[in-house]
Amino acid sequence: MKNNPHRSIIIWLFAGCFLIYAMVVLGGITRLTHSGLSMVEWNMIIGSMPPMSEADWQVPFEKYKQSPEYQVINNQFTLEEFKSIYWWEFIHRMLGRTIGVVFLIPFFYFLIKKKFDRTLLKKMFVLLLLGALQGVLGWYMVKSGLQKEPHVSHYRLAAHLISAFTVFGFTFWYALDLVHPTIVKNYSAENKKIKRWAWIMFGVIVLQIIYGAFVAGLKAGLFYNTFPKMGLQFFPDTILQAEPFWKNFFENPVGVQFVHRYLAYFVVIIVLFVWEKTRKLELTILQRKASNFMLAVVCAQFLLGIITLLYSVPVTMGVLHQTVAFFLFAASLIFIHSLKKTA
Repeated sequence: MKNNPHRSIIIWLFAGCFLIYAMVVLGGITRLTHSGLSMVEWNMIIGSMPPMSEADWQVPFEKYKQSPEYQVINNQFTLEEFKSIYWWEFIHRMLGRTIGVVFLIPFFYFLIKKKFDRTLLKKMFVLLLLGALQGVLGWYMVKSGLQKEPHVSHYRLAAHLISAFTVFGFTFWYALDLVHPTIVKNYSAENKKIKRWAWIMFGVIVLQIIYGAFVAGLKAGLFYNTFPKMGLQFFPDTILQAEPFWKNFFENPVGVQFVHRYLAYFVVIIVLFVWEKTRKLELTILQRKASNFMLAVVCAQFLLGIITLLYSVPVTMGVLHQTVAFFLFAASLIFIHSLKKTA
């Protein structure tokens, strides 16, 4: 990459990818520590400084006392307990603002220096639009928990999480485009088939990530902390207790956990299937490494999912499980990208 004319842009994009990853991890910690509703106001400028004195701390604490979460759930909270959840949400929001600065300032610098060609400039506008959408969705998600009931909609949580993965995915893909410029190869029918399966695999991984967000939002991981059965059965009656029928797999915590469990098997199977298919092809070193890494990550993620469930989703395991999901998402993108690029 030393002699790459886009080296500075590549470094910028990969730095953005790392920050987005950190943001997702912090988001997971914020959710698992129930800190997301601790800051009841959304001030872009004023909210950039944390409380510095005991008197300063009383201001956000008094505002928090007016929120549904305090009144319904945390009405026994002391100021020190409030501080512990406030800090996680504060750091989470500040990192979001940092990401905005890290994207915008270099963007305008590269724009003024005419480092972008027309195609690359269009891609950068896509990233800016996606980043703005992510911020709006974050506000929209938190707002839902500041209404009558202190509960963030799992649909909004999933939208917020997937939008973060989407921003990362586009940023990562554009960076890979610059690292490995497009040179289309002559693909055999078998190569084309692998590419199709790889995209199907990617779709299943994204679906599993969405259901992971549903599980988190509905606290579905606290039900049936046994494996491989759910309690004493593989298909307990509680899966189908909601009406109408479709709600069992979107709003019933037990049904959502059931889907997330069995999608995990399917993810492992399809990744293993794609990996096995690649063994019969002549791959570049990059493609081979990407394929092997993807298989290793999905196996680790499957085991982590089981451990996280058995221990009733402790914060450390929950965050680690989400982190490895991020690695699997990135690994699948590297593999798919490598199929259309030369090493």
